[in-house]
Amino acid sequence: MTLNLKSTTALAAAIALTGSTAWAGMEEAIEFLETEIAEMTALSPEEQEAEMQWFIDAAEPFQGMEIKVVSETITTHEYESQVLAPAFTAITGIQVTHDLIGEGDVVEKLQTQMQSGENIYDAYVNDSDLIGTHWRYQQVRNLTDWMDGEGADVTSPNLDLDDFIGTQFTTAPDGKLYQLPDQQFANLYWFRYDWFNDDKNKTDFQEEYGYELGVPVNWAAYEDIAEFFTGRDLSHMGVEGEIFGNMDYGKKDPSLGWRYTDAWMSMAGMGDVGEPNGLPVDEWGVRVNENSQPVGSCVARGGATNAPAAVYAVTKAIEWLQKYSPPAAAGMTFSEAGPIPAQGQIAQQMFMYTTFVPPLVASDQVMNEDGTPKWRLAPSPHGVYWKGGQKVGYQDVGSWTLMKSTPTDRAQAAWLYAQFVTSKLVDVKKSHVGLTFIRESTIQHESFTERADKLGGLVDFYRSPARTAWSPTGTNIPDYPKLAQLWWQNIGDAMSGSKTPQEALDGLCADQERVLERLERAGVQGDLGPVMNEEQDPQYWYDQEGAPYAKLENEDEEPKTVSYDELIASWQ
Repeated sequence: MTLNLKSTTALAAAIALTGSTAWAGMEEAIEFLETEIAEMTALSPEEQEAEMQWFIDAAEPFQGMEIKVVSETITTHEYESQVLAPAFTAITGIQVTHDLIGEGDVVEKLQTQMQSGENIYDAYVNDSDLIGTHWRYQQVRNLTDWMDGEGADVTSPNLDLDDFIGTQFTTAPDGKLYQLPDQQFANLYWFRYDWFNDDKNKTDFQEEYGYELGVPVNWAAYEDIAEFFTGRDLSHMGVEGEIFGNMDYGKKDPSLGWRYTDAWMSMAGMGDVGEPNGLPVDEWGVRVNENSQPVGSCVARGGATNAPAAVYAVTKAIEWLQKYSPPAAAGMTFSEAGPIPAQGQIAQQMFMYTTFVPPLVASDQVMNEDGTPKWRLAPSPHGVYWKGGQKVGYQDVGSWTLMKSTPTDRAQAAWLYAQFVTSKLVDVKKSHVGLTFIRESTIQHESFTERADKLGGLVDFYRSPARTAWSPTGTNIPDYPKLAQLWWQNIGDAMSGSKTPQEALDGLCADQERVLERLERAGVQGDLGPVMNEEQDPQYWYDQEGAPYAKLENEDEEPKTVSYDELIASWQ
């Protein structure tokens, strides 16, 4: 990258003569651009200088202020905390502490700030799964009004909201933007492309199962492939050690809840048809009425959280965890299980969060010497209850969120930092580090065209129309912090064997309805809050169109696979 240093040097001299401090950070800005960003940016050299000038000028009223922001601990946020936050501080004079904590802890801190009004953090990178919460409680600043009002002077003219690919997930039914995307990652199917294309493996699979080894389209094929590879001798490929056909996690921990609310139930076919979420019954099994008010979670009230499709979903996950996964997986959390496929003993994973691609590309076990992967990513297969038009997968959209309880000047300074770490200036480099795309300009950047064959289909997915079908939790969920904690506690009982999946889901939907009933009685969400249906015989709801669906007489289906290369071609 070649900056127009002549103009900045002349400006620096003029500043020295006048004693102005407005551009005191330009020297640091130029050093940051040359040493850290280099060619990894969507902006021209002139645009980079203009962007830096704007941040330095906008930050001048806040120089010396100390602010605290928080996010979960993933590679993207580690880069922000360790590289971008210090650079922002050096350039603007705003002292930023960017804390990294577990996602469950982020939600707990945010919930505490909502309930107490105490300003714990000046900004949160908070999943858009809380959009229904933020819209109903109105305790966060909606950014549409903020950018036109108190945040106008600190909103970059180069923010370019249209360039963000996830704002549809952070916009509520009132048309207001409540959160600014900072990172996105999808859950996709992951598999060992080299193992699947080995002639001996293909021949043996065809002889044993009667169809071709390939990317599974449905859960029946996934199960056959899991069975085939578990314990298989791959010494003919130079692979040593015990092989497993599935990877998952099962520890009774907050992340176990996300494992199921993050589209697992919809992939099984539990909810209604609809994008980005099933309507009126979503992937949590919660039904809403025509006014978007929650009316039930159990089948007796028209919900689907304990419906046959949900029981099938949980049963299959537990069965595959026990039969086809490493024994230690049952005691692992989200963050512990994510890097395991990079160790080279896993054949496939139904539910791979793409935030774990960085450890994959850093692993000699699953990468070829030329830097190409031995694995690929593809759409996850769906269960026997699934129908065309139902939600097919989850996409995490971690987004900057400003609480109303944060003092205005602190929120303004934090908003500057949020824009800096999501700017076109830094986003290409940040995305190469964390591989969690938020901007169209980044996805289309030539550096990702050059790197696409090293990322196993991730770039292809994000450049395809398919990416819009993967979505976060929607607006059916009126209080994410209260409801989410019920999932890991109840599903954990099924995982441990202390309850059957049906018993655990009966308990879960009853617990969810108790929360909904409390919200209804409290009236804290006004006309958007729950209005619970009267209980009826479940058969009444099974007889209606859509979810919940009655139990199938036969939950077995004909397994189906597809060629990976044909699948990728369909994305073009």
